[in-house]
Parts: sequence; C-alpha cells; structure tokens
Amino acid sequence: MLRVMGKFRYKIAQEIGLIVFLILVLVASYMGESISAYSYLFIGGALLGTAPVIWGALRNIIHGEWASMDMLASVALAFSLWSQEWVSSVFIALMLSAARLLSILTESRTESSIGSLLKLRPSIAKVEREGRIETVPTAQLSIGDVVVVDAGDRVPVDGVVIKGEAAIDESSLTGESLPVDKEKDSPVFSSTLVSSGSIYIRAEKIGKDTTLEKIIELVKSSQKSRPKIYTLGERFGKIYLVSILVAAGTLLFITHNTALVLAVVLVVCADDVAIAIPLAFLGAIGSSAKRGVIVKGGAYLEALARAEIFVFDKTGTLTKGALTVSGIYPALGYSEEEVLQYSAIASRTSKHPLSRAIVSYAQKKGLKELFPETSHSVGGKGVIATYQNSALLIGRMAFLEFEGVSISDAVRDEANRLGDEGKSISLTAHNGAVLGIIALEDEIKHEAKDALLALRKLGAARIVMLTGDNEHVARVVSEELGITEFYAGLLPEDKVTRIQELLKDGEVVMVGDGVNDAAALSTATVGIAMGAIGYDAAIESAHIVLMTDNLARLSETVELSRRVQHIAVEDFWIWGATNIFGLALVFLGVIGPAGAAAYNFLSDFFPLGNSLRTWVKGRSPAPKVI
Repeated sequence: MLRVMGKFRYKIAQEIGLIVFLILVLVASYMGESISAYSYLFIGGALLGTAPVIWGALRNIIHGEWASMDMLASVALAFSLWSQEWVSSVFIALMLSAARLLSILTESRTESSIGSLLKLRPSIAKVEREGRIETVPTAQLSIGDVVVVDAGDRVPVDGVVIKGEAAIDESSLTGESLPVDKEKDSPVFSSTLVSSGSIYIRAEKIGKDTTLEKIIELVKSSQKSRPKIYTLGERFGKIYLVSILVAAGTLLFITHNTALVLAVVLVVCADDVAIAIPLAFLGAIGSSAKRGVIVKGGAYLEALARAEIFVFDKTGTLTKGALTVSGIYPALGYSEEEVLQYSAIASRTSKHPLSRAIVSYAQKKGLKELFPETSHSVGGKGVIATYQNSALLIGRMAFLEFEGVSISDAVRDEANRLGDEGKSISLTAHNGAVLGIIALEDEIKHEAKDALLALRKLGAARIVMLTGDNEHVARVVSEELGITEFYAGLLPEDKVTRIQELLKDGEVVMVGDGVNDAAALSTATVGIAMGAIGYDAAIESAHIVLMTDNLARLSETVELSRRVQHIAVEDFWIWGATNIFGLALVFLGVIGPAGAAAYNFLSDFFPLGNSLRTWVKGRSPAPKVI
C-alpha cells in the first residue's frame, strides 16, 4: 500500500512541479519588455509541457484509441508550436497538466478509500488452543480455529459465535450505526468491532475468503468499470475530433488565418468533459460504499438511473423471510396450549421452516421442551412422529387426509379461510383426531411500503413481484404493498424466464436476497442483492450489493443514481455553453490563441466543480428521471 501511495506522491509532485514552472514562465512573459527576451524559456516550457500529451496520444493510438482528448490537445499544441504561439502552447500545457493532476488526485483518493478498508483488517488474533489463549498473526489462522474477541477488538474472521454474548458494530460493512446483539449461533464478520461483551468464534472463512476482502476486491474492480455515458462520450469524441479537424481545415482554407484557427481549436478542446464525467461516477460509487452499498461499476449506476421496471422477489426482500406463528385455532374440545404443545413435539427434530417457527413459538410461550420417540419428515408435506406410544401428525390438510385422518367441515372451512388470507397452514392430529390449526405468516418489512412509494416518486413505472409462494399468499402481500403485477408459484428458472420477458419492455432492475435468486439477478440489466452480508453468491451474482436488508437503502441508491446521471448531463450542457461563449469571443476578436488557451483553462473548472458535488457528504433531492 505504501508503495502505491508513493507512486501517487511522485506523480503529484511531478505535475505540481510542471505547473509551477509553467506559471513562472507565464509570469515572466508579463514582466519582460518583449516575448523574444524569454523565447528560450517559452520554447522549453512549451516542449516540456507538450511531451506528456504527445506520449498520451501515441499510447492511445497503440491501444486503438486514436480519437482521444490527448489527440485533440496534440493537434492544438502542434498548431501553437508551428505558428510560434509560445504563450498559447504554455497555456495548453498548463491546462492539461492541471487536468492530469486532478485525475491523479481522484485515483489516489480511490486507493485511499481502499486503504481505509484495509486498516480495518486486524493483523493479530487471539486463538484458544489446548485450553490456552494464544496471540497469533491472522495469516496463521485456519478454518475451524476458535477465535476470542473482546470488547474494543475487531473480528478477524467470518464465523459463528459458539460462546458468549456481545454487541457488535457492523457499520464497516453495512453502514448501519447501531450495534447488533450477537449470541450463540449468531454469524459474525471480519472487520466488525465488538462494542461490548466477549465472544468465542469458530472460524468459517479466513483471509481472502472473508466478507471484508470480497468488498475490497469489489471496490477495486468498480473503479475500472466506466459508465456507459462515458463510453458514449468517447464515441462522441471520435465524431467530435473529426468534425473539429475538418472545420479547422475548412476555416484555414477560407481565412488563411492560423491564429484564428488555433484559437477555435483551443476553445473547443473537450478535456474537461473527459475528466468530469468519470469523476462524478467515481464520487457516487465512493459515497455508496460508505453507506454499505457496493456498486460494481458506474455502468450499473447509469442503468439504474434510466430503469423504470423494478422487480422484487418476495421472501427475504419485501418480507422478513422468517415465518412466525400468527394464530392457533383449536378444534372443538381442545385448548390452544394442547395444540401448540403437540405441534412442537412433532416438529422438534424437523428442519423445515414451518417446524422451526412452531418450536420457536413454543419456547417463547414457555412450554416444556419435550421430544418425540420417533420422527420422520415426509418431503415437504409434513411430519409423522410418536410420543408416549401415541401417533402425532403435523402438516398440510391433504397430507393428513392421505394418512387417514378425518377432518370436520368446521376445521376445513377455517383452514380455507386462513389460506385465503395468505397464511401458511399446518394441521396437527393426535391418534387420528385433529387437534387444531396453526397459522403462520412471513411478516412484511415495516419499511417496504414507504420504500416502494419512494421508488414510484423516483420514476419507477412498473413494480413487479415474483415469488415461489402460492397465489393466495402472493395476492395478500401484493395488495398490502400496492403492487398490481405479480407472479406466484415460480421456480428459480421461472424467475429467469420472467426477467427475460420483462427485458423486452425496457431495462429491468431485479431486487432479491441473492441466495436463491442468483440467476435472476445476473439476468437483469441491474441485479441488486439485499442483505448480502455473509452471502458469497449474492456478492458474486449481483451488480449492486446492499450489505444490509433495509429497503430504504434501495431508494437512496436509486436517488443517488438519478443525481449523478443528472450531474453528468449537466457537465455536457456546461461544456457546450462555455464553448459557445468562447467561440463568440474568438470570432468577435476579443481573444486570440493565448486568450483562448487561458479561457479553456479557466472554463475547465466549471464541469469539474459540478462533478465534485457527488463527492460531497450528504444527499440532495434527486431530479426527475432524465
């Protein structure tokens, strides 16, 4: 890292030295009686400032990029040197050196942000080995090691708590400032800070495989991806360069006035736009990372700004993704406690989400923890168990009927009513008699409705929900959230098909939890993974990663994308306006080549200053969709 920063310091010092020298040359020109007295100084300054530009143009040609801003600047410099406009050539060199300096400072700031992430990585760790606590370098940790982390220390691995309790500040990954309570079986992640308490962690991911390291790699790669609007700028540049050369040749042929032609070329040199636009997107990417939103490239921010179709997976995205018991409905002659107790016994050893939710609810209610003698899960249908030599069944209505359980009309009607309300239903039977119904539901996130409303205000024309749940559940959730378009009963491959169909109508943003939605996320124009902390599949498949599962971050990111897109378009307008004004000054005879070079140098700071707005902390209202 020090070697990288040293490289930047050398480049910065080099450009500052050149800028100071060129400024002194210009100052000297106004202190002397004639330019000729300083001709060698001017020639030296012009040639010294020209060398990096010519080299940049040649390097671009070697890489097949003949239509670059360096090429246009080289043409302007060639005109200046050929016509012996030394002041103009020095001004051009000064202008380009200042632009290069800004570019280097931007790049160094990006590397600095990566360096700040690297500082969060602990270099040592405390490990429990053979009953003793040893301090070792983190490079020597192995998967399965028991790591001890006390208050004030950072977690050196991704793992799971096996002993102790702690409040952990996860803001380095998620951007959330409030500490998260961790206890036995809770996941913990590298770089997070233990605010209070002490925990023992079993290491599951170390080194390059940890969440922090994956984020660092994402930040690095995101800087290399240029936004599409910049690519369009380069395409425009090719046409622009040819047009300027043709126009300059035509003007020279008509007027035979090299000074006029040089002044025109100097005014319209578009180096400011070439730097301002990527500068704006880099600022937005850096701003997002500080809030726990990792954008893999400016292209995805630009696509997000244009998109009008937003597709959401239901479970884990719009809902909490964790089933909870919403009600117990005993059959005639039984109590709620009996229904829950027998249901918990039958569900005790099952790994199905419904079973886990029932057992968890029984624990919260303080029921005695009882275990079945035998238990057998029947693939997605229910559980057959025995307890004290009696038979227990829990599962779907059709499953109980298949096992020969008689279901009364009253129970059947109640189950159908609950199903129509979007509830998941489990019936429990003891020795062939139905004890009652347990209704469960996946709770909608409290911020979901406001987040969708914010998206509509930001220009989302269509909001679509995809889910593997049944029609009844999907309809209840969609109606509560105001979603009019949804598709239920979908397998992961069906979601991909739906995304492909929606892509025919425009650019599609897919929002999911990233675990079982990986294929759909990668198919969409922009795939956004929610709550991706700890999930490699989400980080790898999505284009934008929200480390927290708070939907409010989604609308904030869309708002930021609209803002940076608006700023990039403003840069073009500013550049165009300053060009028109500069050309008017040239053709009215107000400024010549030297004045044109000075004008270009000063006007460069308008679009650059505009782009720096994305680097400023805080948010401003997003503009209308462009």
